[in-house]
Amino acid sequence: MMAAWKAYLQEKLITEDALQTRIKEIGAQISADYRDQDLLLLCILKGGVLFLTDLMRQITIPHEVDFLAVSSYGRAVRESTGVVRIVKDLDEPIDGRNVLIVEDIIDTGHTLNYITRNLSTRGPASVKICTLLDKAERREIDIPIDYTGFVIPDKFVFGFGLDLDEKFRELPFIGVVNPGMVAE
Repeated sequence: MMAAWKAYLQEKLITEDALQTRIKEIGAQISADYRDQDLLLLCILKGGVLFLTDLMRQITIPHEVDFLAVSSYGRAVRESTGVVRIVKDLDEPIDGRNVLIVEDIIDTGHTLNYITRNLSTRGPASVKICTLLDKAERREIDIPIDYTGFVIPDKFVFGFGLDLDEKFRELPFIGVVNPGMVAE
């Protein structure tokens, strides 16, 4: 029996090996950049969870984690509404902390712009961004990205934390959705 996700897959864009190699490189760079500093990894839920988990294993310095859930999409919605709302806020204050936002994908930049502006009002020592995927050609707002896994084309992707209508986040690779299988 064929796995359900295979019907939606047009192509594998980034393999599991390529993902793990790049995450290891990013982890080493973060470890060097934040040596002897307080580091808080702030995962944007839900998509960033797999990236965060593997990234944490590659960071060799002490760090803490927290989670923020925001929404600018809905089920079966393929474009951001542009309205961002916090669904789950941080558990702890971030004043004086070095905050590294861990995100699955950045496209237009509206969500990350909202998040960074919101966090900067809370008194952190620094706020930087680490994204697994950068869909740069869709950018509408300039967002300074400090750590990028991969720059990808403007294709609808899923897997490795990114969902297709809340499914298939568990896949160990990034796949491109077959456009004939989903309504735009």
